[in-house]
Amino acid sequence: MAAPINDWLAQTVEPALEPELPICDPHHHLWDGRTDRVEPRYMLDELLADTGSGHNIVSTVFVEARSMYRPEPDNPMRTVGEVEFVQGIAAQSASGIYGDTRAAHGIVGHANLHLGADVRPVLEALRAASPNRFSGIRHGVSWDPHPEVPNPGAYPQPNQLASEDYRAGARVLAELGMSLDVSLLHPQLPELADFAQAVPDLTIVLNHVGGLIRVGPYANNPDEVMANWRSGIDAAAAAPNVVMKLGGVGMPRLGYDFHTRQVPIGSEELAAAIDPVMRYCIEQFGPSRCMFESNFPVDKESFSYGVMWNAFKRMSEDFSPSERADMFHGCAARAYRLSES
Repeated sequence: MAAPINDWLAQTVEPALEPELPICDPHHHLWDGRTDRVEPRYMLDELLADTGSGHNIVSTVFVEARSMYRPEPDNPMRTVGEVEFVQGIAAQSASGIYGDTRAAHGIVGHANLHLGADVRPVLEALRAASPNRFSGIRHGVSWDPHPEVPNPGAYPQPNQLASEDYRAGARVLAELGMSLDVSLLHPQLPELADFAQAVPDLTIVLNHVGGLIRVGPYANNPDEVMANWRSGIDAAAAAPNVVMKLGGVGMPRLGYDFHTRQVPIGSEELAAAIDPVMRYCIEQFGPSRCMFESNFPVDKESFSYGVMWNAFKRMSEDFSPSERADMFHGCAARAYRLSES
């Protein structure tokens, strides 16, 4: 599957705009043999082929992908295997043999927050597996009552953010100085706002422009859908401990047609298409609480890595240099506590 995707993307190639601008890509995955994915193999070589597209990707953050878990299905410690796997890849990259990009300079793993206070030993084991790079976990809560909407989370059930066990686990995260990535669907944004206020000491990283969904039952009333999304974004942005990831726009659920085109989209058209969504998030959260993300290789089904970063640069060109520095690097470095070396 990877070769056809790359052949398709090769039809639209652009030189990198502002190639000196430092970028931390705070959201990508790594896996080997995932036949249900856009690329069945996405390891260090594939990642570096993308990051080597001319942009100054100084570092990246790996985000959990249920990859390389230990073969112990009922053991909550099985997720430690993924961090061990990525720590090895990060060490390869840090050697400098593969170039200047520090891949997986930050690592976001997974632990089941429904364990409540009992999640502590799992979190401690995750940190022990990567004492110099582990930043926190992602525990997705995506759920929708419509049967035609997929619920991609590991625990497809409603009202997770309101459950006492989840909140107890989140408090342990905060005590340990770790962050929480949350993926959800935009009707759940009010739940996230309540959750963020209940755990004010926890840094919460909201994935993929707040889970906007404009397919299935959400494709019929676009004005109402966008109004509900904006209301949810407003509520989430009111919590100062929530930061926003600006990306994930290549996923078909956002309602764009990028993945269906015979010739892949270019950065000028892409920037114009995503500007209303991206800009609303930036206006509500402020540039200091926003970070551009690739979500690769998932978003690779819609556009290339180089075109994507060109589009981000185009749509943000009217912001100040310091604001852009935050969105392309600074916010991610702070949220994930990335070291300089």
